[in-house]
Amino acid sequence: MDWRQIPSLSALRAFEATARLSSFSAAARDLNVTHAAIAQHVRGLESYFGRSLVFRQGQFMELTADGKALATALSHGFETISEGVHALRVGKETRPLKIALTPTFAENWLMPRVGAFWSAHPGIELALVPSGALVDLQRDDFDLAIRYGHGHWPGTQADFLAPANYIIAGTRALIGECAPAHISDLTAFPWLFETGRDEQRVWAAEEGLDLKRTQVTEFATNGLVLSAARAGYGLTMQARALIEADLAAGTLVCVYEAEQTSLGYYILTRAGLVSSRAQTFISWLKSSA
Repeated sequence: MDWRQIPSLSALRAFEATARLSSFSAAARDLNVTHAAIAQHVRGLESYFGRSLVFRQGQFMELTADGKALATALSHGFETISEGVHALRVGKETRPLKIALTPTFAENWLMPRVGAFWSAHPGIELALVPSGALVDLQRDDFDLAIRYGHGHWPGTQADFLAPANYIIAGTRALIGECAPAHISDLTAFPWLFETGRDEQRVWAAEEGLDLKRTQVTEFATNGLVLSAARAGYGLTMQARALIEADLAAGTLVCVYEAEQTSLGYYILTRAGLVSSRAQTFISWLKSSA
């Protein structure tokens, strides 16, 4: 399609409204422009085509044969555009919210709480995509993402949601009775990590723990990490909420817990492009934090 060979969309809209309503004045009211603007657009089209499109007789007007042909084509064309726009808008409003989030956040924070959201908002479906990769919200068509860090991700709006509340824990038999004087003293112990769980390593580095100097064993899932920690095979870094029962029972003991910093979980959105359904979910997230 060569748009240079097509008159302006404003002129075509003006003529379509004139033909549909059989009146310059009615077309002007429909498009919220002046009577003169409608008349000018119609005259411009007649000049462009070199043909008369309407007969004007005082306050009355009638389409010529060429005018009727153009009006029919425009009516079909604008109806197709309207249907396409409506289908896309409705599809966007009814499809599940597509949310990228870290596996750790999904497992430890969201899943214990999300039932309350579903109960309160049964009409909003969620498509949760756990991934350690930083997705492109626009390119990958995500409504929002939940990431871990300091809140600096170019091209996004980042709103703080919750601290990670990480602690370091192990069995009493492994740790002994003497608490370490500094977190760096914990390099002498074996460590247990879930493969690809970057939040823990970022937090450890922030706290001054050099994991390159430690013996690290990695497991495919956090469940395996916890099983190994409970068996006394090493120290684990976990969100406190996940191991509260272990701490209460004495299965694991807290070795180290840091003061909170700007490190935490953030809600990422495209600035100015947040749907009402996404905003409902974001408001719920913040109220649940």
